[in-house]
Amino acid sequence: MTTEATLPTTAASPTARQVWTRARGIALALVLLLVGAVAIAVVRSDARHGELDPRSADPYGSRAVAELLADRGVSTRVVTTLDEARAAAGPDTTLLVAVPDLLTERQQTGLHSATSGSGGRTVLVAPGGAAVERLAPGVTADPALSLDSTLAPACDLPAARRAGNADTGGIRYSTHLEADACYPSRRLATLLRIPDPSTTGPAQNAPGDTVVLGARDILFNNHLDEHGNASLALQLLGSRDHLVWYLPSLSDLPDPDDERSFFDLLPSGWLWGTLQLFIAAALAALWRARRLGPLVPEKLPVAIRASETVEGRARLYRKANARDRAATALRSATRTRLAPLVGVPVTQAHTPESLLPALSAHLHGEPGDGQTLHTLLFGPPPGDDAALIALADQLDALEREVRRP
Repeated sequence: MTTEATLPTTAASPTARQVWTRARGIALALVLLLVGAVAIAVVRSDARHGELDPRSADPYGSRAVAELLADRGVSTRVVTTLDEARAAAGPDTTLLVAVPDLLTERQQTGLHSATSGSGGRTVLVAPGGAAVERLAPGVTADPALSLDSTLAPACDLPAARRAGNADTGGIRYSTHLEADACYPSRRLATLLRIPDPSTTGPAQNAPGDTVVLGARDILFNNHLDEHGNASLALQLLGSRDHLVWYLPSLSDLPDPDDERSFFDLLPSGWLWGTLQLFIAAALAALWRARRLGPLVPEKLPVAIRASETVEGRARLYRKANARDRAATALRSATRTRLAPLVGVPVTQAHTPESLLPALSAHLHGEPGDGQTLHTLLFGPPPGDDAALIALADQLDALEREVRRP
């Protein structure tokens, strides 16, 4: 009885069941992450659908303001392109720019040129630093936001005094121009009304002006009934007979000269965050690098017997039917051991022209079964397992013959 039948079979690669057992935890985590991302996206998309749109009745829409203005005889028209917004500017029109920061620099400059001197009112909703400087020259946005959302008027503007407290807390502005600075937060206004002295209204003798509003809250449906939000919104937007609500959209194509790259569209905070993550990853890699110099040999924690290593490699060869590789390994090892015995350098042990003549001189006779030395040491691979075993026996016999004194 051979011992091969009693030894366990060694698998060359993990089975599908083993792969699934190892990977199911990671797969479950990825599925949960994907489901969570989809859920968050759905919730956020529902909450912000139609934001600042006078046609939207969602919590963050502005339909309630438009309906109240309609009851007072003020018509509301939505435009989505810069050309429509510029054409609508006039003494009897209030132009509301819902998202000024979405406009390019050239668009912002062009819109200011169209509204300046028109005699109408321009309402800018929460413009950032770069946008407000081009749409309302002379006004600067402070990088620090207001700490409170509800603020008191603290100014002489009639609309603000009648409205009282309102949710204007957001971006804070400063200006050197003559303006009504209302709803201050830490000495900076969150609402500015900047008159245009070069224009005069036809009937009400009201000059054109620009209103810079630091927050959007007073225009949202879900905040309109709080504090004096409704009163302030109606007075700011209802001073003219017509209200043009400008919502920048994808159809409002920018000038080709204003096209920005992908990195220009990313907020500066993302770029700084990415740089910090890169530095942290580099430091972590440096910290985890354990071999910064030459390799140092280490003792194996477990000593493995040579017979087990040979048997394990033999099983792998047999499982893969790699008789050619097994025969090559046997012949190469035999040639390496025989070369020093017959006076041939090890570097020439695998060259038939150098090894075979020296080997023939040390042999007392040809190897068994009439096998020539060339076929035995450099011949083709065996065709079956029996031939491989025979080759191993013949190589052992050849080595014993050479070692014989």
